Amino acid sequence: MRILFLCTGNSCRSQMAEGWAHHLKHGEFTASSAGIVRHGLNPYAMKVMAEAGVDMSGHTSKTVDELPAGDIDVVVTLCGHANETCPFFPGRVRRVHRGFDDPPSLCAGMTDEAEIMAVYRRVRDEIREFVAGLPGSLNPESD
Repeated sequence: MRILFLCTGNSCRSQMAEGWAHHLKHGEFTASSAGIVRHGLNPYAMKVMAEAGVDMSGHTSKTVDELPAGDIDVVVTLCGHANETCPFFPGRVRRVHRGFDDPPSLCAGMTDEAEIMAVYRRVRDEIREFVAGLPGSLNPESD
């Protein structure tokens, strides 16, 4: 199975999901991530993932257009915008939506580093739980 984690900017949530998939599910399925647009990697996302033992230094922010055509079985949208604007994928691609809070939006205006890191850690851990449950967490009854 080939899973694509899709978010708006491929900077935070989709990158975390891809990182967790490689870390927790290596060999069980192929995971990648992309965005509707490219925002670059979020430094806080990289930092909290590194704290958890997941190295994302080799990751790059990319768009759906940069992915090989026909190389996806399941698209998991991780934010409302990506779910609403998800591009068409040819073939028998299954779409699943599992929304997670957007740490950069939640932290907008925050200045306390500890508060910011707490938000990113919470979302990191929620995404970890979702990825740990794959492929079963793709089923509708897992909502």
